[in-house]
Amino acid sequence: MLTIPLVLDLLNGLKRREQGGITFELHIPQLTLQKGQFVAVVGESGCGKSTLLDLLALVSRPTACSQFSYYDTQNAETLQPTDLKNLWDSESENALAALRRSRFGYVLQTGGLLPFLTVFQNLQLPSKLNGYHHDLQIKNLAKRFGVDGVLDKKPQYLSGGQRQRVAILRAINHQPNIILADEPTAAVDKTRALSIVKDFHTLAKENGTTIVMVTHDRELVAPFADVTYTFDVTEESETLTQSNCKLIDIISI
Repeated sequence: MLTIPLVLDLLNGLKRREQGGITFELHIPQLTLQKGQFVAVVGESGCGKSTLLDLLALVSRPTACSQFSYYDTQNAETLQPTDLKNLWDSESENALAALRRSRFGYVLQTGGLLPFLTVFQNLQLPSKLNGYHHDLQIKNLAKRFGVDGVLDKKPQYLSGGQRQRVAILRAINHQPNIILADEPTAAVDKTRALSIVKDFHTLAKENGTTIVMVTHDRELVAPFADVTYTFDVTEESETLTQSNCKLIDIISI
């Protein structure tokens, strides 16, 4: 049986926030990401979806966890996973920043493109931050995603669908292992939304990129997602549970 490599593993995760006298807790009994997997996280506004993405993107420190590991599937020589829990505990900000910059891509709901740069300049940013240039790759990807005709334009002159496609391209240009997308279809019509989800599915299956997409539209992602997570919300906490019945027994509800 073919074993699919792990990319990230989070066990017994907890994120607690307090604001205005209200305590918010996000519990993650177990979340395992595999190479080339398209993972959907479905839930209504305010249930903890963006909080989860911030944890996975190493932007927000978990309040507690028993295991948090990253597996570098791009580097065959790296046999041992990176202990993210230890990096957070030891406050190794430089190491965390290096991982975020080189191995993770993030797609914001609004695209997050810099308005004073052209599309091409926006797409160059990840590569420049990592110390190399992928100009030819940018042009090839732009053609593949149908935005090669707007490379010299600034974001305000693009349609909503074009902006989101450019945001996706910027997230993948430095060839990350994991792409995290926060409601990337919220600002576009149903036709564009379906096209974006298909783009993510293609990236996962053809490039081996792990995709984690947050959405409130379960029907949109259902035909494409390998795994779908949702939230079991109570008055006191919000628990991430997996809707795939085969794995319910592994994840505590």
